[in-house]
Amino acid sequence: MVKSFICGIAGTQLTHEEREFLEREQPYGVILFARNIDNPAQLRTLTQHLKAALGHPNAEILIDQEGGRVARLKPPHWRAYPPALQLAGKADAKRAVYINARLIAEELRVAGITMDCAPLADVLAPECHDIIGDRAFGNTAEAVASLARVQADALLDGGILPVLKHIPGHGRATLDSHEALPIVNASLEELECSDFIPFRKLNDLPLAMTAHILYTALDANLVATWSPTVIEFIRQDIGFEGLLMSDDLSMKALGGTYEQRTELTLMAGCDLALHCNGHMEEMKAVAKAATPLSEQGLARAKRAEQMRRIPTVSEDEQLLVEWQQLLAAA
Repeated sequence: MVKSFICGIAGTQLTHEEREFLEREQPYGVILFARNIDNPAQLRTLTQHLKAALGHPNAEILIDQEGGRVARLKPPHWRAYPPALQLAGKADAKRAVYINARLIAEELRVAGITMDCAPLADVLAPECHDIIGDRAFGNTAEAVASLARVQADALLDGGILPVLKHIPGHGRATLDSHEALPIVNASLEELECSDFIPFRKLNDLPLAMTAHILYTALDANLVATWSPTVIEFIRQDIGFEGLLMSDDLSMKALGGTYEQRTELTLMAGCDLALHCNGHMEEMKAVAKAATPLSEQGLARAKRAEQMRRIPTVSEDEQLLVEWQQLLAAA
């Protein structure tokens, strides 16, 4: 029985308590952070142990590996990848984005990681908090949608499932949702003309992550992750039919107990509640409130898995040379 949550772990090795927790509670997957990663051999062993503990065929190992500031795999063992905005400025931006993501996918696949929380399809607004900043592909919906599509395709080509974020758009937020609740007062017309466009164009991707933002034009009372109205808008108006997960439940944009946070997330219509920090007592509360993944959720998970492609081109010197040339070019 797969349950409707994703969790983290505390360190570089799976503890006995964590193993028992994963075996007992059967979350959909585990998300990794820098605290979990030391070197390639250690990481590969860890992902093997996690999959063994999860023990179900759809067990997924997630990570945030966008490049730039958001990179959990770092030198000296892994490459330093540029942020999205830097890639978008290249003369051959699409090729630069593709090769960049294809190389990331290869590193993740070798490590035993199955999902990357990318692409970020937020349209950068002038007032946007720097939490997005150079993580965005640009300030126009068309450019963002185009390059985010390329990144998603490259990850899929590399055998990694992309997680589209932060639906329905984080680009106007003036606060960091890790620290406070951003409120976006833009009209529905303004949002339709910009923020929502990339997500509509990418609504066929396998997975997406919600934004912890209050969009007053959609729901003046509830943060998007907890709003049935916003989740219905994501499903019906934006047309996203894939597996939908929350952003991290431990972010300060949310309040209440972890049981309440989980319940509200799932009641709103998210398939999965995401909890990242690896704190066991919080994880137990999330697991207590998490329900078995619904039939619809299981079907979405199966469709997502079927979208993963078998890599036909492994990382080689030629690909690396082209990547280096593209990054060196204007």
